[in-house]
Amino acid sequence: MNLEYVKSVVRNVPDFPKPGIQFKDITTALKDPKALSFMVDHLYEHYKNKGITKVAGIESRGFIIGAALAARLGAGFVLIRKPGKLPADTIQKSYQLEYGEDTIEMHKDAIGKEDVVLVHDDLLATGGTALAALELVQEVGAKEVYVNFLIELAFLNGTERLSSAKEVYSMISY
Repeated sequence: MNLEYVKSVVRNVPDFPKPGIQFKDITTALKDPKALSFMVDHLYEHYKNKGITKVAGIESRGFIIGAALAARLGAGFVLIRKPGKLPADTIQKSYQLEYGEDTIEMHKDAIGKEDVVLVHDDLLATGGTALAALELVQEVGAKEVYVNFLIELAFLNGTERLSSAKEVYSMISY
């Protein structure tokens, strides 16, 4: 089992969600028990000595591996969601998309000043959502923030927007 195997089971869906987009669908890797275990194990090995105390998963695909990784690291798991989905006091961040604006939020008390946080999502494209999540975590005063993706579309240069993170790591790059 290796990264090439995981890459081979990620499905490419042409023209989704709109013409010209080549969507990288991780659901085919998630349903494969070997690939799923490998992804969690690989990320655990990468982060096990970095002192991660919280993993913040971005809605919704970031919840899947993010929660499993948090459990494996002995860290807490924090939800970063669309507005109106979290029940207690939240902070939020709006950001620009290619086609408009969106907003994400998290609970105000989810992360403390001593936390070392890993922000996790399934895919990095232009980096707008990830940057908003990174800024939310930094706004509450996390000690250090790492950012991680299963897949990066490197040709879109999203990593450049995340330069304030301690590290940006993607398992697979296209």
